[in-house]
Amino acid sequence: MSLPDFDDSWSTRITRHFPPGQFGRYLLVGAGNTLFGFGCYAGLTALLTPHIPHAYILAAALSNLFNITFSYLSYKRFIFKTRGNYVREWMKCVAVYGGASLFAVMVLPVLVFFIRHLTPMDASAPYLAGGIVAASTAVASFIGHKSFTFRSAKLR
Repeated sequence: MSLPDFDDSWSTRITRHFPPGQFGRYLLVGAGNTLFGFGCYAGLTALLTPHIPHAYILAAALSNLFNITFSYLSYKRFIFKTRGNYVREWMKCVAVYGGASLFAVMVLPVLVFFIRHLTPMDASAPYLAGGIVAASTAVASFIGHKSFTFRSAKLR
């Protein structure tokens, strides 16, 4: 009895879902999108914290609106390279990121609580929690955009 060739089966499955060139570009552009989004989140958190209790929650919601549009345009241009369909694709992008945003807004207070109570990083807890949430949604967002937002008509 021979062992299955895991390299071929795993690599075939992975590259089918994550084409190396496309996923590599996604990671590079996604890094810029993440910096932009986290910058918006951090800036709004710093701006709103003196005025609003739990400002990081509102900052997360507002920064997501800016980041969705910025990300949509960069993914459309540099990753999936689709033409036309701006409104339809943007609305699908909002749906993909909307689910992630809703998750983030629900998980952020829990993460902030645990970080504040389990580490000495009380003041930086909202920033660390925001970074954790941003990093955890990168792969799921790629799959959502590839299979839903920018899915080509020939694959339907």
